[in-house]
Amino acid sequence: MKSLLQIITEKFENAFEEKGYEKKLGRVVVSNRPDLCQYQCNGAMAGAKQYHKAPIMIANEIVERLQDDTAFARVEAVMPGFINIDLSSQFVADYLNEMANTEKFGVEEQKGTVVVDYGGANVAKPLHVGHLRPAVIGESIRRIKKYMGNRTIGDVHLGDWGLQIGLIIMELKLREPDLVYFDENYTGEYPSEPPFTIKDLAEIYPAASARAKEDETFKEAARNATVKVQQEYPPYQALWRHIMNVSIPDLKKNYDDLDVHFDLWKGESDAKPYFPKLFQILEEKGISYESQGALVVDVSEDGDKKELPPCIVRKTDGAALYATSDLGTIIQRQTDFDPDEIIYLADKRQELHFTQVFRVAKKAGLVNPETKLTHIGFGTVNGTDGKPYKTRDGGVMQLDMLVSQIYDAVYQKMMENRTMEPEEAKKVSEIVGLAALKYGDLSNQAGKDYIFDVDKFASFEGNTGPYILYTIVRIKSIMDKYKAGGKQTEETEITATENKTQQALMLELTKLKEAVESASVELAPHKICAYIYDLSNSFNSFYHDTKILAEEDVKKQKGYIALLSLTKSVLETCIDLLGFQAPERM
Repeated sequence: MKSLLQIITEKFENAFEEKGYEKKLGRVVVSNRPDLCQYQCNGAMAGAKQYHKAPIMIANEIVERLQDDTAFARVEAVMPGFINIDLSSQFVADYLNEMANTEKFGVEEQKGTVVVDYGGANVAKPLHVGHLRPAVIGESIRRIKKYMGNRTIGDVHLGDWGLQIGLIIMELKLREPDLVYFDENYTGEYPSEPPFTIKDLAEIYPAASARAKEDETFKEAARNATVKVQQEYPPYQALWRHIMNVSIPDLKKNYDDLDVHFDLWKGESDAKPYFPKLFQILEEKGISYESQGALVVDVSEDGDKKELPPCIVRKTDGAALYATSDLGTIIQRQTDFDPDEIIYLADKRQELHFTQVFRVAKKAGLVNPETKLTHIGFGTVNGTDGKPYKTRDGGVMQLDMLVSQIYDAVYQKMMENRTMEPEEAKKVSEIVGLAALKYGDLSNQAGKDYIFDVDKFASFEGNTGPYILYTIVRIKSIMDKYKAGGKQTEETEITATENKTQQALMLELTKLKEAVESASVELAPHKICAYIYDLSNSFNSFYHDTKILAEEDVKKQKGYIALLSLTKSVLETCIDLLGFQAPERM
């Protein structure tokens, strides 16, 4: 199904072509002066110099050609040559009725296979505020891509054998040196029960990290322990498995609480079987060489504004790096899924790393030439002071604490209104709080830092998640009251109107296709946020301007209900693409 803008643009393109002008001059855009008109075409201005005619003369020719087209309520040429356009309300109503009865509202599918890499939270460490953005943005992009008809594979891609593993092992050795894992003469089976809990790990890792900053010997021992884990030294492998078995259930719970879900729970370690093939390909292509004992690949290209350092794919001691595991994982994904695109969510400060990895992958032919490798570099979550969000004592804010803060803020606002009992309010506040959290993040462009303002995000007014949900709940309430009167919503059809706020709502609904398709192509969930905020504003203006349930004209009232039904469906579809749901009432 074509968008409304496509349809009217084609009408103008044909008019320009029929009058002897270039077709491209018929481009129509949404008016930047909605007080004057709904749409506008500035092609006559652009064509004046080319065709040696006054722009108003060209504009008048086009207006004359389209004057009798029933799609338009008004097509008017204004000095010095602009064309102002208002659509027929019946034309818009017909479009919306078709849209309501078309699968996915007429959004055109973009078939392909897309892998979404959520950035790799590290095992053995609790999720903190820095993990919010890759989880929330990644989940929304995966949902949008799936809605567009793509086969999507979401991979948590855990950081599961980096330095933090070695640090934990060495800290554990200092604390409990008598454990069998540290007895070089031990030859029996290693215990099935871990020697620590997730709570222990949450204390062990920060202590080990702090010790490494003070004690270079300890840090070097941790590095060596990490290499041993990667080389599958049995006792350290056993400890690594314990760390994984304790960490992953806790991570799953945290992600489930965010309504973020993965198809794959792979990690850096899963790339290891592909390392021999990686090194073989690099050697056969003649693009790797040794530099100071490390294996590297040059990635600089003609046209680079600054010289890029070589990509190190294997350290001097034989240990793997992030680049090694990312390249091995690309081979795995190419083998398993043959993707059209792989999307990586990671801090924008990792831009150099991904530039290097992508160039090595392309240079070595690890993926098809047409496969897109995309890094979405996101900004930081800052406090109201403009600095990275911290706890009150200055520590890193754990994600569950952040979530609790916004849930509590929503609950307090709900209890101030006293519309429901505390127990129900508590449950609803979690649904609304998750919307507040996710919308607060997603409404910002991914690459930009943003201020995490609990009071602002939890507000039921303004550009917030709760405001969007409140709009949906309001529509549900109206429709429930309509049905309670014995009337059927299925028999309704959107009708033409002279009501300006109703017309504005109808036009806003027609923009869904462009919003979703644009969000998919540009990997930009904030475009859907902007769309549903405008749609909610349009609906609420219509609601305050119109007595929907008191309308005595049955046909007109049915038209209202059909419009509400489509608005509700569109809003619910969009918030699902953003990763949250609406409660039945607020």
